[in-house]
Amino acid sequence: MKKWFYCFIVGLLFVIPFGKEAQANTIAHVTRELAVAPLPLPEHMPRFTYDSGYDFTYPDAVRGIYVTGYSAGGARFDSLVNLMDTTDLNAMVIDIKDDHGYITFKLPEDHPDAKYSRNFIGDPEAMMKTLEEHEIYPIARIVVFKDTVWGMDNPDVSFTQNGQVWTNGSGDAFVNPFMKEVWERNVKIAEEAAKMGFQEIQFDYVRFPEGFETREDELQYDHGTYVKEGTDNVQKRVSAVTDFVKYAREEMKPYDVDVSVDIFGYSATLPAAPGIGQNFSKISANVDVISSMIYPSHWTSYFGIAKPDLEPYNLVDAYAQVENKKLAELEDPPTSRPWIQDFTASWLGSGNYLTYGKAEVEAQIKALYDNGIEEYLLWNASNRYSENADFTPGR
Repeated sequence: MKKWFYCFIVGLLFVIPFGKEAQANTIAHVTRELAVAPLPLPEHMPRFTYDSGYDFTYPDAVRGIYVTGYSAGGARFDSLVNLMDTTDLNAMVIDIKDDHGYITFKLPEDHPDAKYSRNFIGDPEAMMKTLEEHEIYPIARIVVFKDTVWGMDNPDVSFTQNGQVWTNGSGDAFVNPFMKEVWERNVKIAEEAAKMGFQEIQFDYVRFPEGFETREDELQYDHGTYVKEGTDNVQKRVSAVTDFVKYAREEMKPYDVDVSVDIFGYSATLPAAPGIGQNFSKISANVDVISSMIYPSHWTSYFGIAKPDLEPYNLVDAYAQVENKKLAELEDPPTSRPWIQDFTASWLGSGNYLTYGKAEVEAQIKALYDNGIEEYLLWNASNRYSENADFTPGR
């Protein structure tokens, strides 16, 4: 308290007409005192908290679907809302920054990212009001490090080869997870989503390109501050990805939103995915929700299952047991909310896939429930879902 009193006295010197010599002597005395013991900060500092004005309540358990910007702003939106109204599904994961890097609603012309915004969601406010009225929990999906449109324009924050921005076999460009500029831009987009009223920010493609360990010496890219880190390249990538997640969660606190991350399912089966920089435990320790992508079609002979797409229950059951053990090791584990399959993987070839529908979706959900996991998300890139499935088995 004495130090606060000294500051008060100095303030008085500039509003009460003391002589200059008296002012100088008093300031010198206070300066000496403060040098001995600096002012203590209040234990709890007030913090800005944003209020979007919407009233959303976290459901008993999130049971959601993926929705593109096109669907959210187009004719399909009404049918998806009806799906929520007529089933036990209750949440939408809506693209706000999509797989190409486009922001799915129009930004003002003077916004630094206006060039990369599109009018897919023509009236975001009307969309949010509809979600509120129908009690649909809104989650904003933001694709982070896969960013073709911005990456091609900004080679300095991308991976380059022979003087050109590198793209993978699908023509996708990735921006560099080592670069803080990339972190900051994506968090600013997340802030826009929070201001719109989204209750959760889901970061996807929080990783390096697949197979990066096989081309790390062929590509040119900036290591940022990680160039000095005394670890191998695998751990540098793990550090960069994990540090982004920590940073994003901290920056989003004033908006009172949950932060979730999509992660490859196989990451839970390894100490760390060597190329992409995903460490399941480290990412899980820094999010509110972890969403492993565990589509049966995306596994190859894991868990002793030769053809996983043919055995949706067994694949999900085996994975859930591994994940539960991993999360049990954490002091404060996040909510598990896996992505499951509601699409047909015909590219696997005859005899290797099933036509997915009611039975296959229910099998995956039952496997999760049997392992104590009651939250999940359905993925179908075209947003066509199995409407007649039992989305809450056993109830």
